[in-house]
Amino acid sequence: MSTTPATQALDDMGMKYSLHKYTSTVERDFGLEASLRLNMNPQQVFKTILFTESNSFFVAVAPVDHDISTKKLANAVGVRTVRTASKEDAQRVTGYVLGGISPFGQKKAHQTVLDESAWNFDSIYVSGGRRGLEIEIAPDAFTQVLGAIRAPIAARDS
Repeated sequence: MSTTPATQALDDMGMKYSLHKYTSTVERDFGLEASLRLNMNPQQVFKTILFTESNSFFVAVAPVDHDISTKKLANAVGVRTVRTASKEDAQRVTGYVLGGISPFGQKKAHQTVLDESAWNFDSIYVSGGRRGLEIEIAPDAFTQVLGAIRAPIAARDS
């Protein structure tokens, strides 16, 4: 179907997942576009955002219709504060273009935190490594592949 570093990483680990394609036509709000085009609950479609503190990077994955709490994320990864990485850093560090950043198959592994709301669903959708490509995967498989932390990082008031 579509091979990206994300799908290759999952294939290499023998993980079960499904791919879902759509035509992306936006320049922002990529996750919300994915939920609309795939006719999915936006709470089941997750965005991948890179955060930084000093020279460390952290990957936060949360529902597209919520913000990510920097305080909760910093607490989950054991640092004092975090800030959103710049677009340039996000693309350089992950190897993906904005709107297509997948938590899987990044250039280098970074500590990843998956919002606990993922376990409200049998499977969640995350970017497949390019705009218009979503990976459907079980939350337990997600954490197994990435050694991800399960934590309440979504800001519930957005």
